Amino acid sequence: MQKKKIPMRMCCGCGEMKPKRELVRVVKTKEGEISLDLTGKKAGRGAYLCADAACFKKARKGGRLERAFGCAIPEEVYDSLEEQL
Repeated sequence: MQKKKIPMRMCCGCGEMKPKRELVRVVKTKEGEISLDLTGKKAGRGAYLCADAACFKKARKGGRLERAFGCAIPEEVYDSLEEQL
């Protein structure tokens, strides 16, 4: 019997590979809207973060979410993401 493979994703903040279930998904929809995806099922481009304020601050400071999505992210969006985390 084969063991089920656990999907791994990299945190945009700390750069560590972790099981997908432990991370929070940030998604950019086709319309360009960026939001938290707590279900992990929303359509769009996803980037992952640890559910940790320190990782979020690192990702924000280093512009890592902008790089992952290939677009500039307004401060208001970052603020709302921080509140939701």
